[in-house]
Amino acid sequence: MKQTFTLIALAFTLSAFAQTTSTFEDFNLPIDSFLNGSDGSGGFTNGNLFLPNNYNTEWNSWDGWAISTDIDTQTPGFMNQYSAISGGGFDNSSAYATTFVLGQSTLQLQGAAKGGTVEGFYINNGTYPYLSMKDGDSFAKKFGGPTGDDPDYFLLTIKKSLDGQVSTDSINFFLADYRDSDNSKDYIINEWTYIDLTSLGQVDELIFSLSSSDVGQFGMNTPAYFCIDNLTTMDNGSSSTNLINKLDVAVYPNPTTDLLIVDWQEEMANAQITNLFGQVFKTQFLQKGKNNLTVSDLPKGAYFLQVKTEEGIATQKFIKQ
Repeated sequence: MKQTFTLIALAFTLSAFAQTTSTFEDFNLPIDSFLNGSDGSGGFTNGNLFLPNNYNTEWNSWDGWAISTDIDTQTPGFMNQYSAISGGGFDNSSAYATTFVLGQSTLQLQGAAKGGTVEGFYINNGTYPYLSMKDGDSFAKKFGGPTGDDPDYFLLTIKKSLDGQVSTDSINFFLADYRDSDNSKDYIINEWTYIDLTSLGQVDELIFSLSSSDVGQFGMNTPAYFCIDNLTTMDNGSSSTNLINKLDVAVYPNPTTDLLIVDWQEEMANAQITNLFGQVFKTQFLQKGKNNLTVSDLPKGAYFLQVKTEEGIATQKFIKQ
């Protein structure tokens, strides 16, 4: 079968990219523990993020965000509300952030990142909602129902606020989706999965809300939790929307699984592939014309292709599937 790829022309930016990735590791939590705001701090700061937390001392309950290293992937129910179903953070790290969404949860950008862009983050289901959807419990149904044919879903909607105005645009991500008539396509997310947020543009605050097909008398029955890790912000004034120059280049396919093709129309330059932390995975010289970069050996996730010229460094993100 002949395959046809759509060529995507990408404008590389020549600028100093100031990126910060929040990994939540610097809280130095022991394994299998959590911070849920019981100290009255009102939230957590990590990188250029503030994660609000509301703790009710009367009921010893919380909503908003918690920081966790909880590894319990087996215990169902409300008593296991801090763990990710993967048993740890992204890329085998220990720490991550988890949220209980009471109406909505927010993430606030601080310092130089405020008004900049959010590149994206990794997301996973918490153990509590995952087992609830998979098996059902005393409050929520088993997704798919007795026959597996019920068109159930668990949907995350992400909006932004900028200068006090909430966007009408949004990004939707299904944490579980049983709507397809082919039951073999039903899924509940159980591994860290990347969400690209660059389409939101400039951001002061991210706003998260959840919806589900399983709704009862008092609202959504599906436990309103999810987990995030490795959220990368780009400082205001250094985002890819602020073009200084353009290079004549096309990259395809994106996302890719095996081969990244760079159609380069400048003179010879040095290119390197890095992860979100700046760790270099590959280097290669680019000739004028089409250049093949093998990426089949890279782990799945988001990467940056950096092209170095005498004028500066051009950077573009791509996804390895």
